[in-house]
Amino acid sequence: MYPYDIIAGLDLYDILFTVALILALVVFRIYSDKRGIETRLFNLCLYAGLVGIGVGYVTSILVQAVYNYNETGVFEINSSTGMTFYGGLLGGAGVFLIIYFIYGAIRFKDKIHIKRFWELADLAGCSIVIAHATGRIGCLMAGCCYGRRTSSWLSVMNLRLGYRTIPVQLFESLFLYALFAIMSVRVLKGKKYNFPIYLMSYGVFRFIIEYYRGDIVERGKTIVDFLTPSQFIAVILFIVGAVMMASLMIIQHKKKSAITDSKTDKSITSDTPHNTSTNV
Repeated sequence: MYPYDIIAGLDLYDILFTVALILALVVFRIYSDKRGIETRLFNLCLYAGLVGIGVGYVTSILVQAVYNYNETGVFEINSSTGMTFYGGLLGGAGVFLIIYFIYGAIRFKDKIHIKRFWELADLAGCSIVIAHATGRIGCLMAGCCYGRRTSSWLSVMNLRLGYRTIPVQLFESLFLYALFAIMSVRVLKGKKYNFPIYLMSYGVFRFIIEYYRGDIVERGKTIVDFLTPSQFIAVILFIVGAVMMASLMIIQHKKKSAITDSKTDKSITSDTPHNTSTNV
């Protein structure tokens, strides 16, 4: 890790956090062009996304402050409070969806925002993953979100704690970069269900990697005693992703069946001879 200031009071955590946000916006811009997203719809996503990032930044700090309170008994927000991914994701995504659907309903009479919502969700999934992957490297440099104490050769020295830990941040980053590559290929090929795939795959990975985290005590407990807060949310993400994918597959199947039935009816109608004779 390298928790030292690089320039103007900024360390690698701050720098990589900024790079992560820029990458998210760049990826969304490029992929939107590749998939032919209309400018008016992209602009809505951009404005809602920027507001969502701002709100997500605040909620990520608030949730981390709650984690800190569970450990220390003191609730405070300052430069050393830190941030948590789930807090930022849920807060930012919630605000984004509110703006997207409310403004979209007012602005777009043709309901284009609804027609292309799931396609945009797939693009947003890629943006979230690349940002998260890059941000996790920042966590590794800062020494937060650390793994369990270990003397294994596969470890890093956590200068903040003063001992070696499992580099769970690095493992998560590598997983997310791999997931980003897979999702990108699927999105650029026009394949569906990428956002549900993200929710389910990350949910499974996060549930497992939590067993190797060393800061579990700091984050408190949930209503399920044997699950950490992150594991509890991971289960919810997986369920939401599974329900989302199942629903989308059912809708897609019904659409295909309707199209097939329509073609069959037209074929039967065109092949049936018309009797134009008149019986007297």
